[in-house]
Amino acid sequence: MSTARERILEATAELLATKDALAISTRAICDLAKVGMPEIYRQFGDKQGLLTAVADLGFERFLANKRRNPLTEDPVADLRTAWDSHVSFALGNPHLYRLMFTPTGDAADAKPQGIKEAQALLLSAVERCRAAGRLRTAPEAAGRAILSANVGVCLMALSFPDLFGDPDISRSVRDAVLGKVTGDEGEDTRIGSATVLAQALVGTLTGTAPVDGAALDGLTRALRPKGPSASA
Repeated sequence: MSTARERILEATAELLATKDALAISTRAICDLAKVGMPEIYRQFGDKQGLLTAVADLGFERFLANKRRNPLTEDPVADLRTAWDSHVSFALGNPHLYRLMFTPTGDAADAKPQGIKEAQALLLSAVERCRAAGRLRTAPEAAGRAILSANVGVCLMALSFPDLFGDPDISRSVRDAVLGKVTGDEGEDTRIGSATVLAQALVGTLTGTAPVDGAALDGLTRALRPKGPSASA
């Protein structure tokens, strides 16, 4: 049997499916959750505390959706998939998304904590790009740039769908941002291989990440110039 707290959270989330958070009254929440008005204040302190808790619940769903994204051998392609799934979540949950990414209240505890987990999950994806030699900036800076742009695209599409709702806009911004932090697709792929080789050699010399000879041979072959002279 669900608790009063669970029923209040579920009721608020259900109302957010069709209404903005500011348009939802505590009376409507209580009626749907079948609790008295004092229960909200007992469980969450005030309506702001309730909305923060609902935003964190939204982040739980958002991150669970992110973790279902398949991982491939191309970490940059996986970043594109993650971007697109982020946009899909926003468009499918507009009022909840706004609550998650445009929180009100000045106090630190009025902000949803799920944003930190979202940053950490994105950082792990960016680190995969770095390990593959596909990152052109610091991982933390790359992660902040990607998340900021992704959220901005979503909020503009939700607020001004006629102007910014075209999926091509999202894809254009996605490719521009990811191209900036990971390098253009047309770039000489040997640069990425060179980065991996350098990391491997440093690891070997310091004893922190030894690499076997076969792996180094493969990377060396990737760095050889293409063309007739390569096979001479």
